[in-house]
Amino acid sequence: MNTNQDLNYHLYVQKIHGFRRTPFHTEFEKYMAVRSGNVEVVKRNFAMVRDNFFEGKGTLSDDPVRNMQYHFVTAAALITRVCVEGGLSHDTAYTLSDIYIQKADKCKSCEKLIDLLEEMQVDFAQRMHGLKKENVISLHIRKCIDYIYEHLHENLSIKTIADYFDLNPSYLSKLFLKETGTSIKDFVTEAKISTAENMLKYSDFSYLDISLALGFSSQSAFISVFKKIKGITPKKYKEEYYMSSFGN
Repeated sequence: MNTNQDLNYHLYVQKIHGFRRTPFHTEFEKYMAVRSGNVEVVKRNFAMVRDNFFEGKGTLSDDPVRNMQYHFVTAAALITRVCVEGGLSHDTAYTLSDIYIQKADKCKSCEKLIDLLEEMQVDFAQRMHGLKKENVISLHIRKCIDYIYEHLHENLSIKTIADYFDLNPSYLSKLFLKETGTSIKDFVTEAKISTAENMLKYSDFSYLDISLALGFSSQSAFISVFKKIKGITPKKYKEEYYMSSFGN
């Protein structure tokens, strides 16, 4: 298919209307602010372009909302890739991108899509900032944290983790508390409940499925721990937050 005729026509129309596309390096600098984890710069950059968001951007659809959705997907793809290159976990970055694109697909207005785009950029930037903080943690603790997230389906204990790395349990406990500010036991619980929150928000897994997937001894044990940490039951949490941010 020869697109030269269409290309020349669109370039001509842009020229007579004085359209100037935002230079790539200017746009890319904003993505690099996300990658660097500089949350305040990301927020400031977005505030500067919010009122004239479409200035310098091409028209990808005649439908305004769909046009914004396409721009959203493009931004999500670029941010995901630069953050993976910056050290964010491949699975984390692409799954997060999928979540935000699904949210964007449900939005019914450009305003909500612009708000969501800012939320996504700040979310990625905060994760990159956290990643930089994690990099100052010792190798033992980084590996320990990775092990915890990879084995959330198990009934993790301090001894189990220490044995895996051939470390003294008492030494590991003290080092973990010193470097993270929390005990291994509390960290494991928080990691399981944080994962449970996402499963309740974005999936239809039953409470039994979630409890089994996260290594709780029973469904009732999961419900009890969730309520203790979050202050509400998983049922109430799902009623309040299930795909709530996918709204119209």
